[in-house]
Amino acid sequence: MTKKNTGVDQQLIRDLAGILNDTNLTEIEVELGDLKVRVSRQSQAVHAVAAPLPAIAAPVAAAQPAAAAAPADPSKNAVPSPMVGTAYLAPSPDAKPFVEIGQKVKEGQTLLIIEAMKTMNQIPSPRAGTVTAILIEDAQPVEFGMPLVVLE
Repeated sequence: MTKKNTGVDQQLIRDLAGILNDTNLTEIEVELGDLKVRVSRQSQAVHAVAAPLPAIAAPVAAAQPAAAAAPADPSKNAVPSPMVGTAYLAPSPDAKPFVEIGQKVKEGQTLLIIEAMKTMNQIPSPRAGTVTAILIEDAQPVEFGMPLVVLE
């Protein structure tokens, strides 16, 4: 499955990209002997980079869909995720959401929770304001710094 500096196993990259799509992960990395392959998703594009271990050279291969449109930047008033994890908009599946669009919130009020390493972390509002947008879905994986909720 690994090839010594003669090229990259394109099927391996396709399989890893398929795993990203199937699991909604943003990045996956595999080491096979002296070959290290990392496939990551940023916005709508899927990138693959392969290089022999310990080298930190230019990418050997890259796979990107053509004409991927860059999404618009969220509002400057967005509350960013303080961690990587799974975001939940309500305390339980049957419960009412912590906040809704149009709702006024106080500083410190819980906006949502993020599960990280089997721990539920309450995400408080950094300031008082009105929720004008909720930028994530319930049970969505989130990354550090990802905009979650817009407060005006």
